[in-house]
Amino acid sequence: MTSTGPPIQVPPRSGRLRIAIGQGQGRIADRAFQIGVGLAAIAIVLSALGLAFTMLQDGFMAFTTFGPTFIVSTSWNPVTHIFGVLPAIYGTFATSVIALILALPVGIGAAIFLAEIAPRWLADPVAFLIEMLAAIPSVIIGLWGLFVVVPVIRQFEATVGRSLSFIPFFSGPAYGIGLLAAGVILAIMILPILTAVTRDVLRAVPISQREAMLALGATRWETIWRAVLPYGRSGIAGAIILGLGRALGETLAVSMVIGNMYQITPSLFAPATTLASLIATQFREADTELYLSALVAAGFVLFVITMTVNILARLMIWRLTAGEGVH
Repeated sequence: MTSTGPPIQVPPRSGRLRIAIGQGQGRIADRAFQIGVGLAAIAIVLSALGLAFTMLQDGFMAFTTFGPTFIVSTSWNPVTHIFGVLPAIYGTFATSVIALILALPVGIGAAIFLAEIAPRWLADPVAFLIEMLAAIPSVIIGLWGLFVVVPVIRQFEATVGRSLSFIPFFSGPAYGIGLLAAGVILAIMILPILTAVTRDVLRAVPISQREAMLALGATRWETIWRAVLPYGRSGIAGAIILGLGRALGETLAVSMVIGNMYQITPSLFAPATTLASLIATQFREADTELYLSALVAAGFVLFVITMTVNILARLMIWRLTAGEGVH
């Protein structure tokens, strides 16, 4: 007696064909997606290169006319057609450094409070309000700085100048507008991105890092200082660089409070200028080809400075990340 099992169900040929067609369509869609995102990445790189090439081309007359003196000269005289951008480069770096010095303790401290100390019902609304600061137009911040911050800084400069005027950093009359005012405005403008990114970095630190430190008997502050911050140092460095990039390129708000005086001075109270404010305030006055070329060349110098800072920062972050991996 022969027993037979249930008959083997063979999928119809049309079913196998539909499966094969579906797999083929999926591969085509994946390939199309890869090509699309690849083209998008290439487009970004080509846009940056095209921007640099265009500025170099339009500023070529200034570079060939003045040569290296365009970078190191302290004179900017449209009447005599003599142009140099060293004071503007100095003002760009000076205001950015002042902004970082003022914003770093506040931004990182606020991020630590929101991520590690504050209760959830308080941390989320405060974080939302801080992030909303980034949406305020720079012209509004500039007007607020001109009518609110500048009078306060003028009083501060007058008070400090009476007792510390022998120090070059605090010498000169108390105008209110100048490097210090521009640095304060820039610090306010980079605080949202610095705080928000640092907070997200700290919240991404694994809970096991905190638990291990607490299990060893560490206090909350010791846990934050020795476990949380070192673990997220590469991300915090990235947040600092994002803030620095914003400070280097800010235009309108800085132009309203810096005084736009073309000089190099160690005094924080003195008016100055930056590359961005120089271009913004004089672009419409460029009535000769050489004048316009000098302004475009100044923009190219700012572009090179920004790219160099970001490249060096990326290398630093890679080194920090590699060090964390080795550790």
